[in-house]
Amino acid sequence: MYAGRVTHPHLAAAVLIAFSIAAPVIAAGDAKHGAYVARLGGCHSCHAAPDNRQVLSGGLELESPYGIFRVPNITPDPETGIGRWSERDFVRAMTQGVAPDGRHYYPAFPYTSYTRMAERDLLDLKAYLDAQKPVRNAVPPHALRFPYSVRFAVAAWKWLYFRRGPYVADPQKSAAWNRGAYLVTGPGHCGECHTTRNFLGAMADRHALAGTKNGPGGKAVPNITPHRTDGIGLWSVSDMMDFLKTGNVPHGEDVGPPMSDVITNNTSHWNEADLKATAEYLLSLQPLSTP
Repeated sequence: MYAGRVTHPHLAAAVLIAFSIAAPVIAAGDAKHGAYVARLGGCHSCHAAPDNRQVLSGGLELESPYGIFRVPNITPDPETGIGRWSERDFVRAMTQGVAPDGRHYYPAFPYTSYTRMAERDLLDLKAYLDAQKPVRNAVPPHALRFPYSVRFAVAAWKWLYFRRGPYVADPQKSAAWNRGAYLVTGPGHCGECHTTRNFLGAMADRHALAGTKNGPGGKAVPNITPHRTDGIGLWSVSDMMDFLKTGNVPHGEDVGPPMSDVITNNTSHWNEADLKATAEYLLSLQPLSTP
């Protein structure tokens, strides 16, 4: 090599191979499948505009013990949405909780669950979002109390509680069980609402999915482990499938908000195989009493 020029063909090939390994190219996502992933991930429940549930321009306010979280615009508007995000930016945000500018996201954005999602699903979701109509909607910042308003402290919170990494299938379980586990713990992020948290907002793993008396908005959230008195232990697989599709509670009143919104905008759009896999997984869990 001389004056920046490659003079040997084999050396040139080696340089090209090395570069391709160091800087992999991400294949374009499938927007059609991404539309389904958006329903799996609950995008239309949180990111939709309060006055139009089909437009993902944000603005919903989530009350919490720490203050008010405001859900951002995820349309491809370049100024107020994610129109300038690359695929890598998007995957990093979803799996690491880090914004393109390096800021740490608060775990009100459930990247603690989304980190388990397959990269293929995430790229398809990005393609779907990019295909939506850009909507200019500058969502105000969160209104959090001190010390929760100190965003830099989220780095310490992550060090204590956040475990990165995609879902790893259990080879001792069936494909359907693993699909259900992926949906519940990953895109469906069921534990984010159905698990009690400590005073710093971290989910208590020993009480996973056992419900909480102080969920979003200070409301109680039910136990979805198969405990016979506290949870869904008397439900069948078909009961759970029907519930996720229609909101009908076996031998009880129909579900109300906010779960009714989750069903209308998300789980009612899931295919039969995913509904069944989710039901089978939940009913296979260790029964836990509500803390």
